[in-house]
Amino acid sequence: MALPPKLTKEQRDSALAIAAASRKRRAEIKSLLKSEQISIADVLEIGESDSAIAKLRVSELLAALPGWGSVRAMSMIERLEISPTRRVAGLGRAQREKLLAEFRIGAVIQRKYPGSLLVLSGPGGVGKSTVAAALRLRREFWVSISATTRSPRDYEIEGREYFFISDDEFASMVSRGDFLEWAEFAGAKYGTPKSAVIAALESGKNVLLEIDINGAMQVKASGLPSQLIFLAPPSWEDLAARLESRGSDTPERRAHRLEIAQEELARAKEFDVTLVNDRVENVVEGLIALASARSA
Repeated sequence: MALPPKLTKEQRDSALAIAAASRKRRAEIKSLLKSEQISIADVLEIGESDSAIAKLRVSELLAALPGWGSVRAMSMIERLEISPTRRVAGLGRAQREKLLAEFRIGAVIQRKYPGSLLVLSGPGGVGKSTVAAALRLRREFWVSISATTRSPRDYEIEGREYFFISDDEFASMVSRGDFLEWAEFAGAKYGTPKSAVIAALESGKNVLLEIDINGAMQVKASGLPSQLIFLAPPSWEDLAARLESRGSDTPERRAHRLEIAQEELARAKEFDVTLVNDRVENVVEGLIALASARSA
């Protein structure tokens, strides 16, 4: 095997300077993309004559979009059958066209739904319902109300915590495609009525869905523009203490909840943004900031 050629100090310095300039150029382009001063189409055009941008990975490019991140970027390139290591210059004609078509469609969707859709999820006991209740008091958001087949608890009011419906009615709504997402948990079914969410988004309202992790993935797959927010505890010890304090659970049930919570925490990487629930007020302000950034 032939040894690589030896470079002089001047050649090494030159190569390092070129590499540094390329990194700086790619950082500049990603910053312009993140601030929405240029579009994906602009970057692809720049890449035709700029070698630094030509070598930028498509996954890295998409992750720089405002509100995206690596998880959403990898989801798109997988769906479009683009290699995770593909660079801008390596995109074939069909791949470029599919990529640009996605963003043309996305722009139409955003005009149709001017409101922001945030999907809040996380492990059981982390405080999702408390955050949703606090956000419901703010004018910046419309908080979706789910339908469920379980019986109401003493403090719950129809149309405030849930819409309480029968198993037959729930099944009919599923068959008609009336739910944006739905799931079964602990013997009861829960679902998010689609029409109310779409109506709120079309009217320009920011919408919060407070749902479980699998439901969040269903929303992501629905095609509605959304941001998936993972609500994390300050620490595992904090979450375990919350779950252990639920006096209505049997020891076996609490142990099962802890096991499920560990599995759910491991799925944080599937979300666009993680917020730590150190204080409810901080989470509420974080959600408002995320919605404002998307609407700006």
